[in-house]
Amino acid sequence: MHSLDILMAEDILMAEFDIIARYFSNLLPNKNNIALGVGDDAALYNLSEETQLAITIDTLVAGVHFPETTLPEDIAYKALAVNLSDLAAMGATPVWMTLALTCPQIEEVWLSKFSYGLSKLAEIAQINLIGGDTTQGPLTVTIQAAGLVPFGQALHRQGAKSGDGIYVTGTLGDAGLGLASILGQINLPKSFRYYTEARLNRPIPRWLEGQNLRGIATSAIDISDGLIADLGHILTMSSVGAQIDLEQLPLSEAISTTLSPIEAWELALTAGDDYELCFTVPPNREKLLVDILSTSNYSKIGIIESTPGIRCITPEGMTFTPKGQGYQHFS
Repeated sequence: MHSLDILMAEDILMAEFDIIARYFSNLLPNKNNIALGVGDDAALYNLSEETQLAITIDTLVAGVHFPETTLPEDIAYKALAVNLSDLAAMGATPVWMTLALTCPQIEEVWLSKFSYGLSKLAEIAQINLIGGDTTQGPLTVTIQAAGLVPFGQALHRQGAKSGDGIYVTGTLGDAGLGLASILGQINLPKSFRYYTEARLNRPIPRWLEGQNLRGIATSAIDISDGLIADLGHILTMSSVGAQIDLEQLPLSEAISTTLSPIEAWELALTAGDDYELCFTVPPNREKLLVDILSTSNYSKIGIIESTPGIRCITPEGMTFTPKGQGYQHFS
């Protein structure tokens, strides 16, 4: 196997994480009640001997994280959804959030629609808005969310072992196809356009699946920057590698009927914005997985190996190297 056919996990880490590691990882001394700091989908704070608090924060900037033409209700919905997805990756139950909203100017109709989109998902997730900040400037939405998890049961990026199966929820690449549709890069049938653009603007956070995976998954992460990039974080933190069976990647009808296999693989591996969960489960827990995710859509796409790197295998047994490496915040 040629060395170029192997994607090394350390090569796919984004510059964002180099910045965090260099300038912010050791900003404050460790405290006994901080169970987990920088480096995962959320931080963990020990509330008591029974409960930990998972805290995460995400910022969405107009023209960077969503097109300028995105509806205000969709902006609000997604801003909360990406935070709920981080809590899902930790196995946490959402409890509260704060909102920092920067707007160019006050537009009551826009704010009313934004508030509506935020409240609809908040009601579903049973999460309360407890505070925040508003200011004037380029449209930027920052939400901090917190969730509760039983002590010692939070899911982490670290923990995958050789032989574990690699799983994902839902389908992959839909949001990327939706973005291509919005940008006019591809002409989709109306039904596929509606579906993929909805997957981009209103992702489904898998917090219930995350809670059910406590005690079963050995590691977990949400797919925000692309499967290759995000699985790479698990591999790096766990000091392992992976083989992905491309034929097992879960693809929607919109992708499988409009793209070639290579185009579909590329999108599923690197597009990002799906906010599905990627997690690992050892063979002796696979039967438990069937029971606890009986009502959820999930797929086994590969296996954890001891050899570092990610190997993507085609149905013919050949290796496939995607052109992209996932979304990079500082490209």
